[in-house]
Amino acid sequence: MTKIFNLSQIKEVLKKLDPIQTIEEGFIAYSQGKTVVPPVGELIFKNPPGDMHIKYGYIIGDEYYVIKIASGFYENYKLNLPAISGLMLVFKQKTGELACILLDEGYLTNIRTAAAGAVVAKYLAPKIVRCIGIFGAGIQGRMQLKYLETIIKCKDIVVWGINQNELDAYKKDMEPLGYNIQTTLDANEVASKCNLIVTATPSRSPLLHADQIQKGTHITAMGSDTHEKIELDPRILQRADIVVADSISQCLSRGEIYQAIKAGLLEKDNLVELGNVISKKELQRSSEKQTTIADLTGVAIQDIQISKAVYEALLS
Repeated sequence: MTKIFNLSQIKEVLKKLDPIQTIEEGFIAYSQGKTVVPPVGELIFKNPPGDMHIKYGYIIGDEYYVIKIASGFYENYKLNLPAISGLMLVFKQKTGELACILLDEGYLTNIRTAAAGAVVAKYLAPKIVRCIGIFGAGIQGRMQLKYLETIIKCKDIVVWGINQNELDAYKKDMEPLGYNIQTTLDANEVASKCNLIVTATPSRSPLLHADQIQKGTHITAMGSDTHEKIELDPRILQRADIVVADSISQCLSRGEIYQAIKAGLLEKDNLVELGNVISKKELQRSSEKQTTIADLTGVAIQDIQISKAVYEALLS
């Protein structure tokens, strides 16, 4: 019989897990060709603006395959509703039986995205991070710090947001956790003070421009997961020493890499894939002077890994 688990059950069992290690192992398997991950299924909505993704696949020879449905409707705050929703379906790979439904309400998508940010920082961030910059004062902007703190020992944060009310709420939530939070509506203030920057917004126009970026900065861009969204001036990628894709094939049709290639400022041959960066030291940051970019568009292997780990923990 299919098991159904709700969000409170999922959150409780996550306390026992290490999502960062789980996601890291998934990226390695993906880049080694050990997975089957078809192109993203997608619906884009105009009025009100929103998007829905179906991401699915499996690890060859594994016990399960996974289908994830996740949506983002970014004006839901006007209705006092969360912007993100969704669920994950875990099937038995050998029989096709639906093993469980994880009614995570989009929470696991946020977890696996934040964990991916930590994985990237582990291999690409400068050794000495003076200050962390966060673009986006929402849930993902909070989760990024939570997961980064296991990798980066820095408590000085500059957060950019779309209005002062959301920034004040961010500061109120995060300072009791031990962070020194400075808020700003000026993107240049983030770029001038921070050498590790995370962008986590649904922006459709660049938030950061090439002449703002200090040499030696690392940027993890994760908000642009459709062909319409963009957070970085494509010239930032053109000038970077290392440009990393979570999935090269996926980044050719969405995200910052797609935008830079479309603008004629980046070549596919200049890209490296995250799973290979993890497993090959020569592809990782080797100098504090290097400017590095990671484009995280969200790959099904992350959903496979996190949902499988949660399901098995719930059974134990």
